[in-house]
Amino acid sequence: MRRMTPRMLAALWRGGIPTGDEALAEPSPAAVATAPLWRAAQAFRVVTVLYAVGQQVASAPYYHHRPLSWILIAVLVLWSVVSAILLSQWRYEHITRLRTVVVIADHLMVIALMASTRLVSDHAWYHKHQTIPTTMWAANVVIGAAVLTGPVGGVLSGIGIALVSIAVRAQWDVGLYTDATAPMLVSVGLALGLAANAARGAQHQLQRAVQLTAATRERERLSREVHDGVLQVLSYIKRRGTEIGGATTELAQRASEQEVALRVLLTEQGDLDPLAEPGSDAAQQDLRPLLTVQATPSVVVSVPGHPVPVSRRMGRELAAAAAAALSNAALHGGPEVKTYVLLEDIGKELIVSVRDDGPGIPAGRLAEAAAEGRMGVSRSIVGRIAALGGVAELRTDDGTEWEFRVPRGPDGRWGYVG
Repeated sequence: MRRMTPRMLAALWRGGIPTGDEALAEPSPAAVATAPLWRAAQAFRVVTVLYAVGQQVASAPYYHHRPLSWILIAVLVLWSVVSAILLSQWRYEHITRLRTVVVIADHLMVIALMASTRLVSDHAWYHKHQTIPTTMWAANVVIGAAVLTGPVGGVLSGIGIALVSIAVRAQWDVGLYTDATAPMLVSVGLALGLAANAARGAQHQLQRAVQLTAATRERERLSREVHDGVLQVLSYIKRRGTEIGGATTELAQRASEQEVALRVLLTEQGDLDPLAEPGSDAAQQDLRPLLTVQATPSVVVSVPGHPVPVSRRMGRELAAAAAAALSNAALHGGPEVKTYVLLEDIGKELIVSVRDDGPGIPAGRLAEAAAEGRMGVSRSIVGRIAALGGVAELRTDDGTEWEFRVPRGPDGRWGYVG
């Protein structure tokens, strides 16, 4: 932790922000979220200081060490000013550490001032009246602990300060049952702690939404640039290679595969759940864009009108399997072949069908290709679907039709089996 230099302390006293080589970093999301609570707490501190001073004026005639009582009140006022200035800051680089130190010091100060009540008054007075700091001023430390650490820290702080108050006033016999100090402090700690946690959670969601928005805009910008350049070149190579035929047919097929893969990559739209960590099992995406992006004048894609959320892995694998089937249809069916892709969500199963109106695959051709070591179909299509726990079925009676069936997982979600 960087030490507080005189320059920084002076800036904090002025309510400003250090500049130059002591410039402050961007505030953390937690600091931004709880900044209004900290400032409201310091406004409450000012009110409690006025109440404590008023209580001192009313109680001073009954103290047997009046000068000492006024010195203690002066310490209370001075510490209130210092702590309020420090806690109301939110753009200091190590603001959380600073607040932690101030809150701990605040607790020690309150406990010391409470205990000093016995130095200025006798048992008959402190047993029946408030301590010098007053219960209301002591609530500031509970508020600080709650905003800093949450409801657990707030409740523990409230219980601790309440016990100190009861011990100083020697009210163990009646204080636990008739004094409202403990319930009030614990309630304040619980309520402010819950409010602080809610504020931090809301700020986290807002930051995540901003990041997703920025990522989406950047993806759209890159998509436009890639579409105007690389995708058009790949499409041209695919078309010309198919027209020329011969040795360039394989080049056309590879260009077609890369075109589809690049389109899929550019149209992935992130998580449906904005709080899910990218790449985790909770991260999901809509399967529909991954299929509709493969539509061309010769490829018709039909999807449901509602989102079909799947895991990232399942989305990639299904889209790749469909792309492989479309590539085979274009390669073996010729430029005039029409292909149809259909996505169905029938409850227990997710079905993706890829059908073309070409000549079909001759009987035994796939087995011959596998025997020759050509594993394109078995790896690119059958293997992908099997890895998802599904089945890839091929029909060649009238044209070629692939049907990919993936069962719903035991937790009701797609893509979490296999």
